Formats: sequence, structure tokens, C-alpha cells
Amino acid sequence: MAAIGDADETQLQEMEEEAVMENEMDSDEEEGLGIENSDDETDNSSEDEKENEAEIQRLEEQLSINAFDYNCHVDLIKLLRQEGELPRLRKARQKMSELFPLTEGPEIWLEYAQYSIGGMGLPGGMEKVRSIFERALTAVGLHMTKGATVWEAYREFENAILATLERIHTLFRRQLSIPLMDMDGTYAEYEEWSDQGVSDTVSQKYKGALQEMEKSKPYEETLMIAEPPKLAEYQTYIDYEQKEGDPARIQIIFERALSENCLVPDMWAKYTKYLDRQLKIKDLVLSSHDRAVRNCPWTMGLWKNYLLALERHGADHHTISDVFERALNAGFIQATDYVNIWEAYLDYLRRRVDFKSSRELEELRAAFTRSLDYMKQDVEERFSESGDPSCTIMQVWAKIEALHCKNMQKARELWDSIMTKGNAKFANMWLEYYNLERSYGDALHCRKALHRAVQCTSDYPEHVCEVLLTFERVEGSLEDWDAAVQKTETRLNRVNEQRAKVTEKEAHVARQVEEKTDQRRRAKADKKNQKKGQKGSRPGEKRKAEDKDYEDEWGEESEQPPKRHRREGDQGFRGGCGGAEEFMGTESGLFGRRAPPGRRQETPGTKRGQQVAPATVWKTQEDDPELRKDDCSVFISNLAFTMEDPEKRLKKLFEPCGPVQSVRPVYAAKGFRGYCYVQFEGKASVVEALKMDRQEVEGRPMFVSPCVDKNKNPDFKVFKYNTNLEKHKIFISGLPFSCTKEQLEELCKVHGTIKDIRLVTNRSGKPKGLAYVEFGDEAQASQAVLKLDGTVLQEHTLSVAISNPPRRNTADKPGFSRPVGAMMPRSMVYGSRGKGRTQLSLLPRSLHRQTGSESKAENGTAPKPTGGASGDAGIEAQAKPLSNSDFAKMLFKK
Repeated sequence: MAAIGDADETQLQEMEEEAVMENEMDSDEEEGLGIENSDDETDNSSEDEKENEAEIQRLEEQLSINAFDYNCHVDLIKLLRQEGELPRLRKARQKMSELFPLTEGPEIWLEYAQYSIGGMGLPGGMEKVRSIFERALTAVGLHMTKGATVWEAYREFENAILATLERIHTLFRRQLSIPLMDMDGTYAEYEEWSDQGVSDTVSQKYKGALQEMEKSKPYEETLMIAEPPKLAEYQTYIDYEQKEGDPARIQIIFERALSENCLVPDMWAKYTKYLDRQLKIKDLVLSSHDRAVRNCPWTMGLWKNYLLALERHGADHHTISDVFERALNAGFIQATDYVNIWEAYLDYLRRRVDFKSSRELEELRAAFTRSLDYMKQDVEERFSESGDPSCTIMQVWAKIEALHCKNMQKARELWDSIMTKGNAKFANMWLEYYNLERSYGDALHCRKALHRAVQCTSDYPEHVCEVLLTFERVEGSLEDWDAAVQKTETRLNRVNEQRAKVTEKEAHVARQVEEKTDQRRRAKADKKNQKKGQKGSRPGEKRKAEDKDYEDEWGEESEQPPKRHRREGDQGFRGGCGGAEEFMGTESGLFGRRAPPGRRQETPGTKRGQQVAPATVWKTQEDDPELRKDDCSVFISNLAFTMEDPEKRLKKLFEPCGPVQSVRPVYAAKGFRGYCYVQFEGKASVVEALKMDRQEVEGRPMFVSPCVDKNKNPDFKVFKYNTNLEKHKIFISGLPFSCTKEQLEELCKVHGTIKDIRLVTNRSGKPKGLAYVEFGDEAQASQAVLKLDGTVLQEHTLSVAISNPPRRNTADKPGFSRPVGAMMPRSMVYGSRGKGRTQLSLLPRSLHRQTGSESKAENGTAPKPTGGASGDAGIEAQAKPLSNSDFAKMLFKK
């Protein structure tokens, strides 16, 4: 794509400014012919001039600090035009044009060509005008909606100077071979203009261009009706042209998109990437990169690609250094951008070094030194952070010194500096240093590095200890082995003590939080009980049992699913059947095994009080326990409540596993509860059914568990995944929710053999940003942790560790004995809302004061005290039966 040169830009800008100034002066003169300024107006204008001049000076000072402030340039030019400062205005426009390019569009090229026609009388002027028109056609002649205006202007110019007919014929033929909007009008004009008619060759090219135009017409129409900035529409158009594969048309659509979105870095990045990989034309590539960084100077990636393009096309060292210096002054928005641009420049300097010569090597070392000073003095002062906490620049420098220069002393000095910058606590940093010593150093320094690592590492001390012991097994003496064992044991004991203290502190905090929660819950329950007691104990008023009482007591509780077993990575629970069914709602319906007295079971959706036909009463195999076979059944949970006809749906789903004897869905008052029981005819089908665990059904993962009576088999373990330390498996958190197994495998496979990958989801099937990756052995998993921890995937920083799930709650373990009250359903102990089931205590207050440690009293006999005065009289008084009058006194006692 041809670009307007700097000299041409200056001429065009001067032409525009002169025209604007002339118009403004003419308007001022016309106003001055009939109106004389008063003294007040003169004073006001002088004050405005002073204020404008002060504002102009402020803007110029601001630009001297940050030359890439686009809005500041625009405000300065507006003020200078308002003040009529033409020389200063031209200077400001020139400075702005040096930093921000003139937008190339059909209009600006047409205006520039018309401006050049004024000088066609000069020597060589005619050829210069034609040259400008040809450049305009190259730049915007393929513009489907506006390119025709440039072609028409070119033809008008040739007609005006009475050019040869053959030249005009050529322009018509060239235009008709290009797909443009309204090209049928151009064809009709050519037919009328040409005495010889239109040749068959031109007609065929015209028809081909017309077909291409029809293909592109929908995209053009979409652009015309779209609202700015039209990025999505332009991207769709670009994708279409790239599939077509015409480089000129791909280039013009990119240029059109950039003319309207010149401040969008992503569009420039895509355009320059296409030019770098496809066209590879030096002038075009470098000019586009230069325009990109001038339009979006704050984008580090564009500067980095510019440096690579300059090196790729053989630019001289002075040019590349100048571009790099411009990049440092561009004003990046984050500290890491400066680290990245320095890395790109240092990579370039390293590639041009002949390590047999000292001049380029000294220049490279000087650049490394300058980069570190720049990070410390400029970047840290501006952003209050280094931007390079891992000291990647120093690591690269150390590797270059060790590999190319054989200077391990300098490499060790650099690593000492790296460790003093807060990196000594990280195992991966010590292992990087150890690997460097292993490759280019000696065993003595390897041993020293590992001993220091064991002493200082706080994130993965076990791994560092293991590396030290492995090293001593291979190269150490008995004394070295004993010293290593003693050092690692001492360190690990200290680490375990610290971890135990932290765990104890966390447990204490958790207990405090739980106690506060329980206190608030009890206080709330007592308050509600007190209100209900006051309401139901009014004199002379009997409490009437209503349907709502039963609904509160049974219906709400029955909405909850059975007790389930926690699974690794699951947000919900899993479970079988048996013990939980004794007190939770089961497949026999809304009220479990027993409905409340005086209540009929109602089908879902039945209104209260409505008679239910006998045929609609739920009947399942729960009515005949002999027909139930737990060893031939599976428990299905986490199904969608909205599933229609779950019995039919699940029977069809599990038929491939074997003959299905029955499907028993569980319902509540509002409908299907989301879980059911599937019973097969044979035990072999259960094994196949368990393989369907986590299969997606209606957008949710279906949980399939064995159906086992926990009362008969308390030690049965349904938990699928290991809860202990697994050294061959890693746990990854912080993943983007859009991450797939394939993307994760691509990320991890470079570190070893992957045996399994599991993305953790919640009960609705949505990802939680967590994953477990199982490697072939422990060494591969450890290496993956060191390499992947802290890496960035799709703008998400990953946290990677060896899989060590937290221990399960003791109450969840098989064989854990609960209090009797804890094993009973909440509704049987407290009622559905935590109160007594009757909502009113019929026991006298005096008896309420007795504690649980006191013995039971027989009817009509006061209980014996646990302690107090002894004696026959006291015993006889306490053992005396209570009369009716005694009971009455107790009942009415206040």
C-alpha cells in the first residue's frame, strides 16, 4: 500500500491551513465592514488572548513531557488556529504529523491529486501528477464504495489535457476489471464514449468483476448500515477476503478498517501480522509497522513486532536502535511492558554478537547493565514495582555468560543478585540455578546451591530436599550423604511444625466462626419459639392444627435431597441409598415411608384440598421391600428438576447397560426432585451403569453411585477420588472457564506423559476453573509444578501444586458414630423450622428445668435428686406420689 511521504504530507497540510486561514480572514473582514468594536469588546478580547496564550504555553509544556499525548496535540492546534498563529500552527501540525500519521483514505488522496494539478505547468509537472494518481489508485483504487471517484478524477484529468485516446481506453479497461459499486454506470459510459464499442475481452473481465462485486455486496451493505466503529463487521469482511486469497483486496479491506479504527491496536496487530507472514514486501511491511506505532504508541506489542520486522528485513543497527529509543519514550501503561520491550531489544543484540569478537559483546553487556538500571530508576519510580519480579533479564544474562562466554563467575554473581531480590524462597528459582551449575559449573557449587535451597525454600521444601538427596546418591560421599540427610530432616521437621501451627490457628478461627454462627442461629430459634409460645398459650384458646402445620413440618424438609458423600472436586454431594432413606424423603413419595396422620399423599401439582383419584396415588416397589435389590441398583442424582417423564427418559438412557427392571424417580410437592433409583435385572449391569457417571444429561452432569444400605455396610466407601497426597498428580487453579481438556493437554504435555485430565465442574456442569492432571511419574509432576506455576493462560495466572486434597470431615468418614439426635431427621427432633413439632410445649416449666443427667421419673412420682441433703425424711418426701392438686399447682405456677 503506497503511503503519502512526509514532504507530501507537509505540502498538503500547508495547503489546508492556508485555505482555512484565508476563509477565516475573509469572514473577519466582512464582519468588520459594518461593525466597529467598542472599548469593552477590545478589553474582553485582550483578556481572552492572554488566557489563550497561557493555555497554549501549558499545552506546549505538557507535550514537552509526553510527546505522545494525542488530545493535547489536538487542543493546541485548535487554539493556534483560533489565535491565527499560522507559523506556530504549521509547526504544531508538523510535530503532530511526525508522531501520528495522516489517515489514508480516498478523500485525502483525491484532494492531494487535485492540489498537485496546480503545478502541472512546471517542468515535469505532468508526469508528477500522473505519478500521484497512480499511487492513489494503488492505495485506494480497490475501495469498493469510494474507489470509483479516484478513477473518474484520473480520467477527467487526461481528458482535460487532451491525452491520447489509448490512455483513456486503458483507464476504462483497468477500472472495469475491478469490482466496484455502481460499475454498470461506468460500463455504460464506456460504451457511449468508445467509437469502436466494448471488446469481448473487456466484457468478460467486466462480468467477472461484477460477479465478485455481487459476492462482496452483502458485506458492503452490512458496513453501510452498521454503527461505528464497525469492528465486528470489518473483521467478518476481512475473514471473507482472506478465504478468497487476493492479497490486494485483503490489503484494501484492512486499510479501510484502519481508516475508521486507527486507534485500535488489535487491528494493527492483525494487519502487520498478515503483511509479515504473507506479502513480505519490505517497504510495505516497514511503513505499516511505522504507522501502527505512530497511531498506537502505548501498545508494547506493536513496537516489539516493529523491531522484529526491522531485523527480519535487514535494517541497519542505527535504525533499530532509534526505534527502540522511541519505544522507551512511548509511555507504556504497565511496568511489564518495559520488561518485554527490553527483552526484545536484548534478544536482537545477542543475535548480532559474534562471541569471538569483543566489540558487540561489550555492547550487549552494556545494554544488559543499562536495562537493569532503567528498571530500577525509571520503571520502579513510576509504577512502584519492578515489572520483573522473577528477574528474567538477569537470568538470560547469566545463561549467556555461562553458555557463550564460559564465564561462570559472572553468572554466579548475577544469580546471587537474583536471590537477594526476594526470590530465595522459591524452589523453582533455586532449581534453575542448580541446573545452570549442573550444565556449566561443577559439583561443589551444585552442592552449595542445593544446601542453600533447602535452607531458604518455603513453597516446596520437600521437592528441594529430594533433589539434594538424589544428587548425593549420584555424586556424593558418605559424609556428604549424612550431611544432606541431617540437613533435610532438620528442615522438614521445622516446616512441619510451622504448618501444624498454621493449621491449628486456622482451625481455631474456623471454630470461632462456627460458634458465632451457632449462637446467632440458636438466638433466632429461641426468639421464634418465644413468639410462637406467646401466640399459642393465650388463656381459653386452643391451638388448631391446620394443614399448614403439616406442610411446614413435612413438605419443606422433604425438598432436601438425601445425605450424600463429598467427592473430590464436586460442589454437591453424592450418595447411595439405605440409611438416609429412613428419615429423608425417598422414592415412596413426598412423605417418605410414613405420611403424617390424617394426611393423604398428593401427586405433584395437586392443589390442597383437591381430591386425588386412587389411580394417581404413587405406587413404587418401596411398598414391597422384597422386590428391591440394592446390589442390582444404582442411585442417580443431580438431574434437572424440569426433566419430563424421568422414568421413561432414564430407562431409555440405561438400557444399553443391561435389562432395566424398574426406574423409581423421587418426587416432592413441587415435582421431580432430581434423583432416582434404577434397578437392573442382573448385577453385571451395575458395573456398566457406573461408567456413565458424569455423563451430561440436559446440560447437567449426571452422578451415578452404587446403591448401598449404609446401616448394613457402614464401612462402604463411595468416594471416587483419592484424598491423600498424590505426587504423580498436579492440581491447577485459576484456569479460565473457557479452557478445554485439549488446551490443558497441549499446555502440560511438554512436561511429561499425561495419563488423565479432569476438569472440575459444579453441579450444573459449569467449570470451576480447577483441574487435576495425572502424569506418568512423580518427577514429571514435580517438573510441571515448577514450570507451570505462575504462568499465564488467556490472561489468567495459574496456580499449580502437587495434588494434596484437604482431609475429609470426620463426620463423613465411615464408622463415625453420631449422637442419636444427630442421626435423626431434623424434622423429628426440632420440627421443620427448628422448633418443637407442636409449636407449644405441654410440659410444665418446673420440669423443663431438669437436666438430661437426671433420672426419669415414673408417672406421678417426683424424680430423685442427683445430690443434696440425705435422710429418711427427705427421701420419703421426695418419693411421695403427686396428687392432682399438685399437678394443678405446677401447671398454673408462674
